[in-house]
Amino acid sequence: MPYVNIRITREHGGITAEQKKQLIEGATSLLKDVLGKNPQTTFVIIDEVETDNWGIAGESVTERRKQGE
Repeated sequence: MPYVNIRITREHGGITAEQKKQLIEGATSLLKDVLGKNPQTTFVIIDEVETDNWGIAGESVTERRKQGE
């Protein structure tokens, strides 16, 4: 029973429902094709994290974006 967790930063407006659909289908298909996993028992979770809650190198993504990084 595969479990895939995709975490991305929530940008202005977030990702679209269509983009989420494509990610879920793509991850499910990859596990089926590469590992032979059953799509019926494959779970894909997408977490959109606010940029204030995601840090890199000691800074939030929000601050890094303000600096142009």
